[in-house]
Amino acid sequence: MTNRQKLTAAGVCLLLLVVAFYFYMGNEKKREPGVRRGMAEVQVQEVVRADMQRHIVLSGQTVADASIDLAPKYSGRIAEVHADLGDWVEAGQVLMVQELEDLDISIAQNKAAAGAARADAREAAATYNANIISRQNAYELAKAKYERQQYLFSIGAISQDTLDSMQAEYSAARAAYEVLANQVSDGEPAAVESKELTAVKQERATEALQKQREDMILRAPRSGVIAYRNAEVGALASSGNKAFTLVDNGHIDVDCTIGEHDAAILQAGMAVQVTVDALGRDYTGRVTFVSPAMEENSKSYKVRISLDNLDASVKAGLFAHTTVDILQRLQTIFVPQSAVLSRNGVQYVFVLLPDGTVEQRTVRIGLMNDESEEIVEGLAVGEKLVLNNQDKLQTGMKVKVTES
Repeated sequence: MTNRQKLTAAGVCLLLLVVAFYFYMGNEKKREPGVRRGMAEVQVQEVVRADMQRHIVLSGQTVADASIDLAPKYSGRIAEVHADLGDWVEAGQVLMVQELEDLDISIAQNKAAAGAARADAREAAATYNANIISRQNAYELAKAKYERQQYLFSIGAISQDTLDSMQAEYSAARAAYEVLANQVSDGEPAAVESKELTAVKQERATEALQKQREDMILRAPRSGVIAYRNAEVGALASSGNKAFTLVDNGHIDVDCTIGEHDAAILQAGMAVQVTVDALGRDYTGRVTFVSPAMEENSKSYKVRISLDNLDASVKAGLFAHTTVDILQRLQTIFVPQSAVLSRNGVQYVFVLLPDGTVEQRTVRIGLMNDESEEIVEGLAVGEKLVLNNQDKLQTGMKVKVTES
């Protein structure tokens, strides 16, 4: 290749480079400053004041007004069974009777023993009254004789021996009377009181046997349906072993558990709409109880909802749920939880400035719920809050806003 050809080729290459550089610079000038490669894309939200609410989800199971396990108090063979599985029973209705013949014999024996003790007490009272009258008369007679003998002795009509003999007779009569008189306490002689206490003891033993007899007749404590039965005539019923379960579905509640933040604002009396999943129906209800203390095992709080407008299809053990929206604060500033970051115990957000750059802003948090956090200090109404990609941002960095 000649020198001229070399120069011509070099000139063509140089011309092509100049043209390429010209087009490249022209395109760069036409590009917007915020769309250069590597610029972070963010979504923003305008800061406004609104009513902050907490959305509480309550779920649990329906529970009967009562589910009572019934067991005999005493062991004994079953003589009668008057309720079957699924039967509706009324309060006080007899469900089961154990054998009572042995108890009836014992009751009759105790009644007879009590009657005999009462008769003994009357006999003892009559004997005592007769004895004390006799002893009192003998004592008064001996006293009168002794006083006369003292007069005769004073005038020398009798000897000292005669007086001493009369004095000994008088002392014996007085001692015999006082033995009976000192047995009286609160107007009742000891011998009579002992007999009467024996009678009372027998009567109380009779009452205890009668109470045991009554307890061996198992009755329904309230109206309801027999949901469990383990009782057959002739079988041996053991004390404390469940024989029946009585379920009263006349009223149904829903028991739920919630966390501490929800328990702090949920209050009894709130009206709710409860969905029973198995039935696909909604029922009106009302919160009747919020536990005042955390349960140690579950670290949660118990809530009970009382259901209204019930029908026979609602049974215990069905899954149910509801939601409650509770006003936390009127007209306050709150933002999504994802917009608030924390570092070394300090909360901060990123704010989009009018020039398209972002600023890291320290904020102070107030109330919280499952989705939002109240901003007590650090944000003003009308500012643009960055919602995502905060890990890519620094103060003064330009960003691209993709969605508001």
